[in-house]
Amino acid sequence: MFKEVILAENAGFCFGVKRAVDTSLEAKKSSKENIYTFGPLVHNKNVINKLNGEGIYEVNDEGLQKVSSEDTIVIRSHGVAPQLMKKIKDTGAHVIDATCPYVTAIHKNIKKYYDLGYQIVIVGDEKHPEVIGSNGWCNNTAIITRDGSEINITADKVCIVAQTTEKISNLEKVKEAVSKQCKEVVTFNTICSATKERQKSAEETSKIVDVMLVVGSSTSSNTTKLYEICKKNCENTFFIDNSNEIPSWIMESNEVKKVGVTAGASTPDWIIQEVLDKLYSNLEK
Repeated sequence: MFKEVILAENAGFCFGVKRAVDTSLEAKKSSKENIYTFGPLVHNKNVINKLNGEGIYEVNDEGLQKVSSEDTIVIRSHGVAPQLMKKIKDTGAHVIDATCPYVTAIHKNIKKYYDLGYQIVIVGDEKHPEVIGSNGWCNNTAIITRDGSEINITADKVCIVAQTTEKISNLEKVKEAVSKQCKEVVTFNTICSATKERQKSAEETSKIVDVMLVVGSSTSSNTTKLYEICKKNCENTFFIDNSNEIPSWIMESNEVKKVGVTAGASTPDWIIQEVLDKLYSNLEK
């Protein structure tokens, strides 16, 4: 039996993801035609299944030809490149741009400094849709790096931005590496405040518990980073998608007294609550 279950502060849906999900659901309520999201709205199969149940499905670049002018396409919080936005609008469909404002700010900084002749450096995952979209705002010429360990700069002027869900330590590493190779460096800390707060509270919680559960999808960038942060402090850190994946030995162990829980930005409240309810059922009376 547990003595305490601790939910880290700032766990779960971030502003940008919640906004995109709510926007899609509202669009479906007000339209009898097809509602599509460009790509999966969030990296969480539980949320995607719920959206599918409401009649909201994803469409990708190759599937745009099936979209009619009566349909609606929602741009997810990750945003898209301007070239792709034009292609989406050319379908004639109603387009709702639910790009996270933090991501839009990155796009504006990239375009401004690219037009001023700066080499753009993006700290993040080159395969992540947010980074792919951001790269489009400098005509796909950005240098993309995770930690700057192999970066080679030949430009005199560099502008650094970061994926909104990146770890602050990686941004600092890239800034240091670039500064050694370049005369002029402009750095924007574009990691969103919710990400920083979520990572900080997860780190603090993982230091004081016997077991740490990170709730979310392994395909989610920000959730994976939470796992990495927690694992450094708590060896018994586990990635779970929902309450059914809580390791059985945790519930049966007499050694586990404190259990911590955090969740990624794409994890809805109801999934977190199901995990908490299962853990609470094992609390000492």
